[in-house]
This record gives sequence, C-alpha cells and structure tokens, in this order.
Amino acid sequence: MAALLGRMGCVALQLVVRQGGVTQRAPALHFSMSAAALAASGNKNSFPVVFPQQELRKRLTPMQYHVTQERGTERAFTGEFADHKEKGTYTCVVCDTPLFQSDTKFDSGSGWPSFFDLVKEESVTVTDDFSYGMHRLETSCSRCGSHLGHLFDDGPPPTGKRYCINSASLAFHKQGAAGGTKGGRAG
Repeated sequence: MAALLGRMGCVALQLVVRQGGVTQRAPALHFSMSAAALAASGNKNSFPVVFPQQELRKRLTPMQYHVTQERGTERAFTGEFADHKEKGTYTCVVCDTPLFQSDTKFDSGSGWPSFFDLVKEESVTVTDDFSYGMHRLETSCSRCGSHLGHLFDDGPPPTGKRYCINSASLAFHKQGAAGGTKGGRAG
C-alpha cells in the first residue's frame, strides 16, 4: 500500500488518537503533493545545481554532509559561526551561493547563527517542515537544495524574521580580502 501511495505522489498520514486510556488509530488521511512540494521535500535533482553524493562525501566534513544532505542539525552553541563577528558574506557550503551578509547577523541566544535578512530573497527556499511533531519553516539553498536551518517570526526589526542556520551549512567570505577567504570548507 505504501509503495502504491508513493508511486501516486500521495502521502498517508495516520493519526493516533488517545481516548480513555486506549490508543485508537484514526482512518488514514490522504493528500496529494504538487510537483514543487515533492521537489522541495528532498529531490535534489530538481535544483539548478546538482552534485554527486560521492563528491559531497569527499568534499564536506561528516557534519556538513549530515546537515546539508540529510537535513540534520548541529548541537546548539557548537558551530563554527555561532559567535563569529567578522565582516563579510555567509554562503552555502555546498555551492557557494551568497545567503547572508554579516551586518544582518544577530545574537538570538539560540546557539545557532541567526540572521534577520537574506542577500537576495530568491537565494533561499522555504518549505513546511512537520518533523518532530511540530510545524516549522525549513530553509534550503535555492541553487542546490542543501538544508540550511529554519525560519521563525521572532527576529528583530526591520524584518521580524530569524533565519536560524546551522554553521555546518555555511562558508564565509571575509570582506575586503582579495578573492575572498573562506571558512567552513572541508579541507
């Protein structure tokens, strides 16, 4: 049945209802997903730039690969850019697309680098994320589809947004450096 639903582009959602100390299964709900939603849900081949997974495993650190390709999360307060203060541009560690300027970075107290605005609106794709029993907005690089982090509506003015981003998904180009210097790259 699951294979049939997968082929049809549908997702089965089964709710478990706890009533009177007895767990009962509610009937499965089925809903269709658009092609765009399916692409955003993890099909890396639908993005403009595609890298072979073997290349990424060689080029990225294990944590960078886990975060960007497996939608993982680094532990809070452990990432390379959590307390980073240099001036420059944060880019996607996989494809080097510019994502955030350092002057939009702020200390949210969350333990992850936080930004209130993007270099370009189209540089990040935002999709619904229902993992861990909650609704969040996942952020991914629009060029290569790599997972970056999540977007919240509790940031500072002028946008009120907080892009909560894993350091492992970022590289850094220092402002004013000839040709730019990079951090966050596997060596």
